[in-house]
Amino acid sequence: MKTPFLIVLTAILGLAFPARAWEPAAGPLLTRWAAEVNATNCLPEYPRPQLVRPDWLNLNGLWDGAITPATAAPPTNYGFEIMVPFPVESALSGVMRRLDDKSSLWYRRGFVVPKEWDGRRVRLHFGAVDWHARVFVNGREVGQHRGGYDGFAFDITPYLNRSNREELTVEVEDPTEGDQPRGKQSRKPEGIFYTPTSGIWQTVWLEPVPDVCIDQLSVNPDVDAQALHLRAAVNSADASLRVRAVAFANGKEVGRATGPANAEFWLPVPAPRLWSPDDPFLYDLQVQIVRETNVLDAVTSYFGMRKISLQRDEGGVMRIALNGHFSFQVGALDQGFWPDGLYTAPTDEALRFDIGFLKAAGFTMARKHVKVEPERWYYWCDKLGLLVWQDMPSGNNTTPEGRSQFEVELRRMIEGRRNHPSIIVWILFNEGWGQYDTERLAGWIKAFDPARLVDDASGWTDKRAGDIIDIHSYPGPEAPPPEADRAASLGEFGGLGLGVTNHMWSTNSWGYRPMHDLKALNDEGGSLLSRLHVLRDSFGLSAAIYTQVTDVETECNGLLTYDRAVAKLDPQIARAAVNVAVNQKPFRVLAPNALYGRVQWKYTVSQPDDHWSEPDFDDSGWKQGVAGFGTKGTPGAIVNTTWDTSDIWLRREFVLATTNFYDAVLQLHHDEDVQIFLNGVPAFSQEGFLTFYDEVKIAPAALAALKVGVNAMAVHCHQSSGGQYVDVGLVAPRPNP
Repeated sequence: MKTPFLIVLTAILGLAFPARAWEPAAGPLLTRWAAEVNATNCLPEYPRPQLVRPDWLNLNGLWDGAITPATAAPPTNYGFEIMVPFPVESALSGVMRRLDDKSSLWYRRGFVVPKEWDGRRVRLHFGAVDWHARVFVNGREVGQHRGGYDGFAFDITPYLNRSNREELTVEVEDPTEGDQPRGKQSRKPEGIFYTPTSGIWQTVWLEPVPDVCIDQLSVNPDVDAQALHLRAAVNSADASLRVRAVAFANGKEVGRATGPANAEFWLPVPAPRLWSPDDPFLYDLQVQIVRETNVLDAVTSYFGMRKISLQRDEGGVMRIALNGHFSFQVGALDQGFWPDGLYTAPTDEALRFDIGFLKAAGFTMARKHVKVEPERWYYWCDKLGLLVWQDMPSGNNTTPEGRSQFEVELRRMIEGRRNHPSIIVWILFNEGWGQYDTERLAGWIKAFDPARLVDDASGWTDKRAGDIIDIHSYPGPEAPPPEADRAASLGEFGGLGLGVTNHMWSTNSWGYRPMHDLKALNDEGGSLLSRLHVLRDSFGLSAAIYTQVTDVETECNGLLTYDRAVAKLDPQIARAAVNVAVNQKPFRVLAPNALYGRVQWKYTVSQPDDHWSEPDFDDSGWKQGVAGFGTKGTPGAIVNTTWDTSDIWLRREFVLATTNFYDAVLQLHHDEDVQIFLNGVPAFSQEGFLTFYDEVKIAPAALAALKVGVNAMAVHCHQSSGGQYVDVGLVAPRPNP
């Protein structure tokens, strides 16, 4: 994506409109990248990496701004300067003012069309504007657009006067809490909702195009056929137009094909190198529109060869498979908010940073949460190798007009982002927010983009549609009940909260489970992540998503602080824990618990005498029951025997056939306080509760008391209120390769 002509254009623009002094508004918190933002260096990167032309003109930078009543005439005086493309509510806009539903936000700037573009059409592009935009060039309306997350463009050639200066004006209205897709934006930000984004929030730019040109590329890899399905949408119905396409790997041609314009054809990619998080290999692509021997337009792009599907493992469990193989996906919830830019990252390097951090911490996936990012975020996911589960931004969807707009923006999201190999799942609804017609819409997505999986509802409100059953659990982890035809996902868990002084948006911060200090957070975070392998093996879980990448405004449950300055969960600890979750082989089971079958125990709910934990204690008068013991609905529980009193005492015998138990650990789930004895020796005790099975070390004296032959295990669990459960087994880790 070398664009030397941009340097010339920037120089021309700089001479016509010299840089002005500017600084961000005094916001609650800035990132280190905020210092790099200025009027001549504001997100200068090419904004559309999958359809590249060499000539373009970036219009980011300082514009004139004004806020007027929505019914007022266009302003004649602009009262402030605003840094585009940062939302007007953000510090990096330089304005940091709220836009209400009775006002309009106005932008104005001049530009010069380079003489080198003479003879070509000029298009004006907006990466995204939230929410209703009207665009004027030289005082004449060019067009309108409604929708906060998708790019749009206008051919402004008829509106240009080709003088030394053209004038561009944009009016934006954004009700935010009207019936529109808006994600986590709120006029009253608190809890899990945040400061709204209004106005231009992605790059604005110009490009020259020929009379006949490529409007859009669609690339869809077919790994089984060793080919790329390619379609070039052209702004002409001329049947004589042909599309030439050539694929390259590391600069070497690997395939070429010619096909009709505005129709799909195949480009062969023999023996493809498959894209994956471990090997995010991208092919380069050149596409031309030709009439006979004349090349009318040419663009460059890229693609990745990868396949996402459902398939059963050797045990018959439905799994998510990448390139024909199941690999457990551990990801993080990514809100995509910035303390200084809100929806807009301050720089491209900042945008890349979050992805690089997740990779360094061992995560293989991100769930982009009720927000659609600029194309360059997905480009970095493609290039660095991070899988993406993409949410549709939520709305109220309470009116026919609102639902119609939701479906329009849903289609635009998929059309605008489906070329990215990193995106493997579309998530239709989150936790029932604005949920309606789930079965119809999930079916429509699957038909519209059959190359990806569909999650009909992440958390709570599953309608048994799509490819994935998805639950939320805080702190968790736990897994949904397995299904015959859908893969299982834990769409949100974790949420360990810790504020870091001088790195917080607000002192009134919260997390799903507060942590006292960084050590406690790292201990608990590592434990939560590592114990996912039990859900993977015993419950058929295919993916789990930790909340969340960064703190956001009043939430302090991020892996990183909101300003990205402090890694609260050490990346090395996270990486080691994720490695266990993904690669840990199944345990050697020395004494099974309910994860591995129906295990018989003796039990009583009446206080036994003091010797109840001794191996030779007479428990013949106790009842018999099958593990686990507790009440239905307790998180992470497998209840086979009801226990609903304050205390329970359990005893069982098990046999060790060899001496290879030196590395044995207890695998247990308790709610609440638990005491465990092995052959009468105290092995482990803990107050409080777990929400799923965990592995804990055995006290050295109890480990030494184990022997070949018959051994005894005794357990006491005490419950005060709420759900209750206890189950214990003895396992030994298998070494990883």
